[in-house]
Amino acid sequence: MIYRAVTRAAGPLAELAGPLAGADWRERLAMDDEVLHPPGGVWLHGASVGELTSARGVARALGRDLPLVVTANTATGRNLAADWCRDGWAAEARLAPLDLPGAVERFLDLFAPSVIVTVENEIWPNRAAAARARGIAQVVVGARMSARSAARWGRARRLVGPVLGGIDALSAQDAGSEARLVALGLRPDALMPPLQLKLIDPAATPAPDPNAARDATFLAASTHPGEDEVVVDAFLRARQAAPDLRLILAPRHPRRADEVAALVRARGLALSRRSGGQDAVGPGGVLLVDVLGEMARWYAAAGVCLTGGSLVDHGGHTPWEPAGHGCAILHGPHVGNAADDYAALDAAGAALAVAPGDLGAAVARLAGDPGRARDMGGRARALLRDRAGDPAALVARILDLAHRSA
Repeated sequence: MIYRAVTRAAGPLAELAGPLAGADWRERLAMDDEVLHPPGGVWLHGASVGELTSARGVARALGRDLPLVVTANTATGRNLAADWCRDGWAAEARLAPLDLPGAVERFLDLFAPSVIVTVENEIWPNRAAAARARGIAQVVVGARMSARSAARWGRARRLVGPVLGGIDALSAQDAGSEARLVALGLRPDALMPPLQLKLIDPAATPAPDPNAARDATFLAASTHPGEDEVVVDAFLRARQAAPDLRLILAPRHPRRADEVAALVRARGLALSRRSGGQDAVGPGGVLLVDVLGEMARWYAAAGVCLTGGSLVDHGGHTPWEPAGHGCAILHGPHVGNAADDYAALDAAGAALAVAPGDLGAAVARLAGDPGRARDMGGRARALLRDRAGDPAALVARILDLAHRSA
């Protein structure tokens, strides 16, 4: 009651400032009237770039069947959604309306969605109440609820309970989140199978084409200062046992490329640079990837991959992209950013922890035993698919709700 009263009082004040404010503020108040698609579609909302990126696979599937308006709380999130519009599978990208009753009602009047899909925990009371009043279906994807957050939400049960009780379908990230959300007021029959949204796109990566060149290629992905020297020296040692071995070296920050190139040349190695137009490397040589946005290409080209940020104390980068490409994954001891993920991959025989001084021997063993490397890559892909889950049932449920509400 207090929340509703405060937001109702704040609404007129915000609207008074609308004519004097910038376009973004007016957009957040839904004070414009330009709509680019017919009513009855899907409103997909995520806080910003990270949330929308994680929901890309679900959004693409929904956009094939219904008009899709995508909102975010930030301009960078809106810009990402605008790229989806240019790609043809989203209809419109906007800043989300503020959770003020007037702004929410105007937005719903403009777009008349048949279903609202919210990513993670971007659940707002006025938005939820307006959707319930209009009979608009509500879905949450990738929901997560820690014990600490559940305790905090539990102190506002009269506000939270009706919001959660009005959700028609929810897919959580884990069983713990499911249990906490049900305890807070979510209907058990609204639960859908758990999904790890951020893993859906990597899990959909096509299986690699096994070939001798890939078996003989070692990728060091997203390396940090202090790692390149270790990688190049390990490559030199491994090449003694596997003379045809190739190295693709991709620093995390391409601005370090000249420094890394000098290091490679100082070791007497043949060097090609991606910025110079090279896209392949001969036996015994090094390709320096000094451009951004092409990592998927290099994962696909390498049978063995070291995940950077793990030989030095940077916490380690995600193992799931190389897993999606069926790489045999090597990593150092510093994987705190994804410790559980690496532990699961290690336990499944899909990844191998190595000390910096042992990297050369590990690369040589895998280059000399392509069958083992391919087996590790297959195990990594299998674990990834199992953890990601299949979004097909969730997408079908959302489409069904949309058609019922339309």
